[in-house]
Amino acid sequence: MILSVKGISKSFGNEKVLNNVNLELTKGEFFSFVGPSGCGKTTLLRIIAGLEFPSDGQIFINNVDSTNLTTQKRNIGIVFQNYALFPNMTVFENVAYGLEIKKLAKEDIREKVLKVLEKVKLTSQSEKSVTMLSGGQQQRVSLARVMVTEPALLLFDEPLSNLDYSLRLEARNEIKRLQKDIGITSVYVTHDQSEALAMSDRIAVMNKGKVMQTGSPQEIYYKPQNLFVADFIGHSNFFDKVSAKKIFGIDINEKQMLSFFPEELIPEKTILDSGLKLIDVQFTGFSIEYLISFGDRIINSRRQADKSENALQPGDSISFTFDSSNLRILDNEQN
Repeated sequence: MILSVKGISKSFGNEKVLNNVNLELTKGEFFSFVGPSGCGKTTLLRIIAGLEFPSDGQIFINNVDSTNLTTQKRNIGIVFQNYALFPNMTVFENVAYGLEIKKLAKEDIREKVLKVLEKVKLTSQSEKSVTMLSGGQQQRVSLARVMVTEPALLLFDEPLSNLDYSLRLEARNEIKRLQKDIGITSVYVTHDQSEALAMSDRIAVMNKGKVMQTGSPQEIYYKPQNLFVADFIGHSNFFDKVSAKKIFGIDINEKQMLSFFPEELIPEKTILDSGLKLIDVQFTGFSIEYLISFGDRIINSRRQADKSENALQPGDSISFTFDSSNLRILDNEQN
């Protein structure tokens, strides 16, 4: 294993921010920690990096106990949120800095730097000051500076959060391409669910210092193990014992919730008093969104748009059809 996280716990005073976290990463894997603010994901990344030390547990990198090693002795690279570039240096000088610290020969440094700048598509910018680059280009310089040192493990601390939406998509695709091309095992921290789903081989969903579920993006999305994961990762509708029985005729107990994605619920007009009332229809181009009231709550339904007229109108009484294979009955577990 490239990385083994064994029983890691961390407390700051009386506050326990990590609670017995266990994870293993294989060579070349892109692994993401995702969760709300304060869930412990950044603290865990800092412990892996050697910027914090655990209260309990061990960190192994390449099967070496690295728990008490300094960052410099762990053979890792870190891409920070704020890029951490030297404003008085050119692109080339920024990327070369880590190699110069290692006292490589100038010819070797030049060869390695030019090779990595070609990979991140910045060869033509090599002699420019980093202050003259766009945010997206600066992010690529930051990535190149880490990659050029050929670390065993690459850590990303929300590297795209300072970019606007279009640049985030571009940089996301670039990071994924480079990571697969070079094959560096990577750990990525983000609060953005779609980012984690799009980029990762596997994801750990965290809440209150615990790993709630680990799995592939498809497993996390389609087979959440509890209500927290389903609510944080997806965009599900949830139904308790009473609403599950009345709307769908499905029996669950008080400690469970029934979950459906909006696209899994097909609304149909009914003459019966189902308790479901269509209150709005929203055309978004690709899809048609339906907002349906049930008592004091709103249920979301969605279907792909087409050129035909919409048969459903606000005020219609509604019933749902659904594929029973989409049923997800979850433990009502948030912690």
